[in-house]
Amino acid sequence: MKFNFKKKKFFVAGILFLKSLFFSENVIASENPIIFMTLKSGTVKIEMFPDYAPNTVKRIIQLSNEGFYDGLTFHRVIKGFMAQGGDPDGNGTGGSGKNLKAEFNDLKHTRGIISMARAQDPNSADSQFFICYDTHPFLDNNYTAFGKVIEGMHLIDRIPEGKGQNGQVIENPTKIISMRLKK
Repeated sequence: MKFNFKKKKFFVAGILFLKSLFFSENVIASENPIIFMTLKSGTVKIEMFPDYAPNTVKRIIQLSNEGFYDGLTFHRVIKGFMAQGGDPDGNGTGGSGKNLKAEFNDLKHTRGIISMARAQDPNSADSQFFICYDTHPFLDNNYTAFGKVIEGMHLIDRIPEGKGQNGQVIENPTKIISMRLKK
């Protein structure tokens, strides 16, 4: 039986093409906006989900591109639960000055999901967000999930736990060097 290299090359190319269509994260991720969050330890890539929370995604991108998050810290960190940042006051009480209407959706709060922090009022989210370390179903449909860490979750895992009340970071909080939309 004679081996046909042309047919083999065509077959392998076809398999690789099909694999790229069905199994490539890059194909899926490139459809949605990607935010690059730069920390001292490296870059965290966050895929935004405008189909689930369009107004929240629009506002986070706007604040990011204006440099709002640059130099802000992760002020509340509870290992196994979440890391919270985006407060210009650094203590959980500040924001950009514009509250967002809640956009509760079907996204589940699993590892790497990024969601809006808020006060008791569901429509009190502003600029603060949190990144889940693990799955937390009690947050589902109670907080606006709007994105997911797609690269660099190991960097979020390295953020030191807060030693203060309710995970408050008392000294040397991890800073966001910059946060921008991928262009």
